[in-house]
Amino acid sequence: MDNFKGNAMIKAVIMAGGSGTRLWPLSRADHPKQFLKLHGTDTMLQSTMKRLDSLQISSSVTICNEEHRFFVAEQLREIGKLGSIILEPVGRNTAPAIALAALLADSDTLLLVLAADHVIQDVSSFTKAIDQAIPLAE
Repeated sequence: MDNFKGNAMIKAVIMAGGSGTRLWPLSRADHPKQFLKLHGTDTMLQSTMKRLDSLQISSSVTICNEEHRFFVAEQLREIGKLGSIILEPVGRNTAPAIALAALLADSDTLLLVLAADHVIQDVSSFTKAIDQAIPLAE
């Protein structure tokens, strides 16, 4: 696998603020699906973070709401990937969460925005797609 070897600073932005209401009763507002082990031995949040291992990520930030901050911190600590956590003052969906991360990032940093509740089985193709996108984003 040929990873991009450029000088881009890439910050992973993991959106983990969903309420989990569509997968009820397995997923509930106080324990949404991104914190569940639905596919494999890791939670969906943990799988999302581990998927970044083959990329040249300089840092990460996870965006969540106040009620889930301890889930996020504990699950990322369990896999040795605890980075910054941004607490949304009020859940307002995807665009405001991305805008918040962009406002807090350095101006020359590329943001790789990911949802914490996706299953991606072909990690090689995922990595290749990200590597191919970096020069275009620069």
